[in-house]
Amino acid sequence: MGTYEPIKNYDEDYNGEAKLDSSRNATSTAEDDVEMALQISQSRSGKSTVFNEESAIERRRANKIDECSLSSSTSSSRHQSQRQCQRLVSLDVFRGLTVALMILVDDAGGILPAINHSPWNGLTLADFVMPFFLFIVGVSLAFTYKKLSCRVDATRKAILRALKLLALGIFLQGGFFHHINDLTYGVDIKQIRWTGVLQRIAVAYVFTALCEIWLKGDHTVNSGSSLIKKYRYQWIVALFLTSLYLCLLYGLYVPDWEYPIPTGPLSAPKIFSVKCGVRADTGPACNAVGMIDRKILGIQHLYRRPIYARMKECSINSPDYGPLPPDAPSWCQAPFDPEGILSSVMAIVTCLVGLHYGHIIVHFKDHRVRILHWMMTTSCLIVFGLALDVFGIHINKVLYTFSYTSVTAGAAGILFAGIYLMVDVWGYSRMTMVMEWMGMHALMIYILAASNVLPVILQGFYWGQPQNNIFKLIGIGT
Repeated sequence: MGTYEPIKNYDEDYNGEAKLDSSRNATSTAEDDVEMALQISQSRSGKSTVFNEESAIERRRANKIDECSLSSSTSSSRHQSQRQCQRLVSLDVFRGLTVALMILVDDAGGILPAINHSPWNGLTLADFVMPFFLFIVGVSLAFTYKKLSCRVDATRKAILRALKLLALGIFLQGGFFHHINDLTYGVDIKQIRWTGVLQRIAVAYVFTALCEIWLKGDHTVNSGSSLIKKYRYQWIVALFLTSLYLCLLYGLYVPDWEYPIPTGPLSAPKIFSVKCGVRADTGPACNAVGMIDRKILGIQHLYRRPIYARMKECSINSPDYGPLPPDAPSWCQAPFDPEGILSSVMAIVTCLVGLHYGHIIVHFKDHRVRILHWMMTTSCLIVFGLALDVFGIHINKVLYTFSYTSVTAGAAGILFAGIYLMVDVWGYSRMTMVMEWMGMHALMIYILAASNVLPVILQGFYWGQPQNNIFKLIGIGT
């Protein structure tokens, strides 16, 4: 999920201040890739200074062997050492912590509804997982496309990676893998779910990657204003996406609609009608986010266990799922996708915010300067998001509102800065080795733990009947 994979064979300095000789050897090329890791190492020994691009080039020319290569005598071990140094450890730790948080809320959310996703407006622990992942993807992309040899080739690779992630998401979340209480297999194409967590990450990844590849200037970065000037077109894109989202959410007319609920294999489905006929509604029944998904994707392809089914209007066990109250509104059982089309627009904005945090790492090498820029951005995001909530644009994960985007991106910035300070500045990496490992294998863990792949494998071993499996012994499932 957005790991740091530098693109090599780049013969021009990132800020356009100088060009390196095309005949430089492989060692000096590796020095470019590990420059950020070298600065971290120097800062730990008390030698951290504000980064000067021209002096860095001179140091690279004068020193043909970098710190990473000194730890190995063979070319293969030197390559492994360089790959280790060019990773930002705090980013892996942050990713691993987010994976652990995802597993916690998925497994314990049913037991502790307070940490589960908010039924509608509001913010809970589970609501931070998705924006944290998107934020991490954005930070990683600042390193992945720091240096480019060919924009067209980089674009092709970015699109290919996104398509692979999209296909994996549809396969895992489209309906093929059963739930623990459902031992049937296979996908009904008429009802397959097209959206999901990995699909949303794929869309945000490719859009942000294209912005990073094509929409950045050649300006020298030596201050906050010059940083914004260099990436001003990316900020314009973020502003455009936010404006588009707000215009559609508050401007589209939502008419009355209806949906079917199956009553039995041989019985006709029951039809429920939902009365709307409004604009600018952000409630569960008549918002533009759900309307766009119903029109484009089709209601039969949406998520069938909507989060708002845990609201007081729809569950007597609220904030947990439960039986419908006698006076439940007609929309309580309607499908609604939490990773829909319009809400994914703001998910891209979260990814672009993460990209900005990555740019700060790329262009500023002093720890204090980095943290200062991060804290300024974080403070503005959180204050702005809370102000929007007070004035009526409520924090809502399902709709991915502007206030939700701001607050969660700001929270991601605070957590990332704290982990960076602890791991990459103070060097307390042993305490976070488990999280670092999880972060380096995040996609594998997600597939096994969060997509029911491991339960599918375990349920494949049974005695007598499929229902007699290990999960029945421990009281889970049928």
